[in-house]
Amino acid sequence: MSMSSALSNALSGLTASSRSADTVSSNIANALTDGYGRREINLSSRVLGGQGAGVHIDGVSRMVDQVVLADRRLADASLGSSSTHAGFLHRIENVIGEPGVAGSLSDRLAGLDASFVEAASRPDSEPRLQNVLRNAQGLTDHINIISREIQSQRTQADQSISQQVDLLNSSLQLIEELNQTILAQNSGGRDTSALMDQRQQLVDQISSIVPMRAVPRERGQIALFTTGGAILLDGRAAEIGFTSVGMITEDMNLMAGSLSGLTLNGNAINTSGNGTMSGGSLSALFEVRDELAVTAQDNLDSFARDLVERFQSPSVDTTLGVLDAGIFTDAGAFFDPANEAGLSTRLSVNALIDPLAGGDVWRLRDGLGAVAQGDVGNATLLQNLSTALTTTQVPVSGSITNATRSSSGLASDFLSAISAGRQSAEAEIVFSTTKVDTLKAQELQGGVDTDYEMQQLLMVEQSFAANARVMQTVDELIQTLLRM
Repeated sequence: MSMSSALSNALSGLTASSRSADTVSSNIANALTDGYGRREINLSSRVLGGQGAGVHIDGVSRMVDQVVLADRRLADASLGSSSTHAGFLHRIENVIGEPGVAGSLSDRLAGLDASFVEAASRPDSEPRLQNVLRNAQGLTDHINIISREIQSQRTQADQSISQQVDLLNSSLQLIEELNQTILAQNSGGRDTSALMDQRQQLVDQISSIVPMRAVPRERGQIALFTTGGAILLDGRAAEIGFTSVGMITEDMNLMAGSLSGLTLNGNAINTSGNGTMSGGSLSALFEVRDELAVTAQDNLDSFARDLVERFQSPSVDTTLGVLDAGIFTDAGAFFDPANEAGLSTRLSVNALIDPLAGGDVWRLRDGLGAVAQGDVGNATLLQNLSTALTTTQVPVSGSITNATRSSSGLASDFLSAISAGRQSAEAEIVFSTTKVDTLKAQELQGGVDTDYEMQQLLMVEQSFAANARVMQTVDELIQTLLRM
């Protein structure tokens, strides 16, 4: 081997060592960076004229376990879905209140029943009649608050859908642009690892919104498909459409067209739990807005109807006419069973027994339809009111239960249904979190191992020193020749 060949080989070795050191340093520096794929430099022997001509740098490979990455993204979507469900149900459960807690729905029902009993023991006591009124108003106010919270949660879900759709569209556009840049860079023989890291971070960012799989395409590009078969990106990014509303009321729903669904490239798609984009937080938000919250509202309206009809009957208060409202009213009027939707929002105490609204509290004792006060010692009506509240009967609407229940029993069943759903969602969160953590650990194990990288760095230093020694030896030989 000539001295020039030795110098050339050593120079290529130094270049390769330098690039290897850069690669190892990058791996160590980004060991904990999300989306970073470990790099490996690819080297091969260079041959010119049948003789070795040093080392050729073929490029840099990005090492990522695509199977583990895909499974982790699906786990992220499952976690996003269960977290959305649990968040809604937990909020409604808190507003209803746990039994035994002051201000809860069951506590207010118990307070109303106790006030009936106390007033019946002293029907002549105006303070005790006032206490019945305050408890009745506290109960209706609490039911109103629960109803408004359900609709508020629907409105928030609608706004969150809009935000997630915007994030999906912008991220898909960026991924499309990265695909094109990666294609151009690969065509020019340049390293695209950093661009792929950025693309992976974008896909990870939206994987909890919609469960998706990345399919490799030519020259480092990818296509994105949902697990339900929708094409989000294949060459060009899809356009997802959605229109948010300012406020949602009880009568608004997707079927009537008062609420927006999703479109994909202008075509309407199914937003239910088995649709083409189901499984992530986006479909969970639609379930909250269009299913979970609607069911909760229907059941609360059913409870309100049960409460109103218990006191609206002339058999409880003989002074009432067939179309006269009882203690509890539909916005001050007689309740029409055909107008049940939204009753829990309109529920109020009859103004006839409220002195601040021009009524008289003695009507709780003598009858809402009485023209004048009667015997102040007569507790019959107050006893009837207490019995009406505690009598068991089958609710005529809603899906809470088909069994006979008192008003407090029906409230407990309503809360239990919400709590059971919340517990189920939280169990799914635990499972999904464990799965995400396990897959994330596997992803990290297949990523940067700093101990291994340090060993590689030592080998690179040895290679660098060896090539430098070759150049030093050649230099010494040339200097010796020049001195001869």
